[in-house]
Amino acid sequence: MYQQRTLALTLQQALSSFPAVLLTGPRQSGKTTFLLHEAGAHADYVSFDDPLERDYAVQDPNGFLARFGQQTLILDEIQYVPQLMQHLKMRIDRQPERNGQWLLTGSQQFALMRDVSESLAGRVAILELPPFSHTEYPRNTLDETLWSGSYPGVALYPQRRDLWLRSYVSTYIERDVRQIRNVPDLRVFNQFLTLAAARHAQEFHAAELARELGISQPTVKSWGSILKASYIAHFLPPWHRNYGKRVVKASKFYFLDAALVSLLTRQPDASAALAGPMAGALFEGWVVTEVVKAFMAAGRKPELYFWRSHDGLEVDLLIAIGGKLQAVEIKLTASPNAGHLAPLTRLLGTLGSEAWEQGLIVCRSDAPRALPGGHQALPWHQFAAWMQERLRGG
Repeated sequence: MYQQRTLALTLQQALSSFPAVLLTGPRQSGKTTFLLHEAGAHADYVSFDDPLERDYAVQDPNGFLARFGQQTLILDEIQYVPQLMQHLKMRIDRQPERNGQWLLTGSQQFALMRDVSESLAGRVAILELPPFSHTEYPRNTLDETLWSGSYPGVALYPQRRDLWLRSYVSTYIERDVRQIRNVPDLRVFNQFLTLAAARHAQEFHAAELARELGISQPTVKSWGSILKASYIAHFLPPWHRNYGKRVVKASKFYFLDAALVSLLTRQPDASAALAGPMAGALFEGWVVTEVVKAFMAAGRKPELYFWRSHDGLEVDLLIAIGGKLQAVEIKLTASPNAGHLAPLTRLLGTLGSEAWEQGLIVCRSDAPRALPGGHQALPWHQFAAWMQERLRGG
């Protein structure tokens, strides 16, 4: 069963404007299904998971490409054959006006992006396909949304959730981690993954994790970059007018899928997850992730921050839209009150014209409603659509 993806419009625009399109994203986010549905009717398809195709492309790249002639070609998991990039460049340069012929997919950012930037700069549009957003595959309840997560393999077949997620984590550690970095002790990396999940929606302090794991801070930072490169996690920097401070201050850390957090922190079931100590973090992470997905679907790089005052007031999320910052608080409550507005009011007073005048509280209210100070409460299940609409307008 194919589920329509918001990225489809951005893909069609890219195909009409660039000779090649590279689609990246986490494993099992639906990249291959998406390309086959949106462009596969008139395209040939090769997966480099197939060792025979991979060897052919490495040993005889020109012969490999020549067999497809002028046909549109989908090359799946292109990171396995970086040698092919230079030969694609030469073919593109012979027909620079021919757009949409080459569609590439890959699941890792490090080496893949280096190879692309070196060989196909200016010739390729780079798009990202995350797992489902709430607008693509909505659910009726918040506990179900957080428990099942958004990977198609679980969303479409919720009865196999536990087995699928455990297999995903195992495959990720055994396959992607070894390919991205030479991690000698996967047992310790697995412990790092579990400890990181327990810090979901908290600041990422490498020194603290290093002490608990008995490894060095540079190793922890390197492993954090692995999670980011493989689309497992997102780092949210603090907002400062001084750009240097944004870089050196600790970022908040989020897994990009709530179900993985529940699995790694051993939540017993959906109700317990939403009622337990991780509930606020799971909800906050879900909201942040929906913003990241909306930017990806629009083909744009997310520009997101959090804000904390010197005396401890914090606003969960700042979103750069239309040249200004949209302030967002994230609360599990169904009845936001004046106390929830204090951080928004303080921040908007500090930012002045740099921010949109109306702050937003994403919560569990039944319907949107106005709040004191010109702010607004927005139900969680309407937030993803609200975010996409704001991006279209800004």
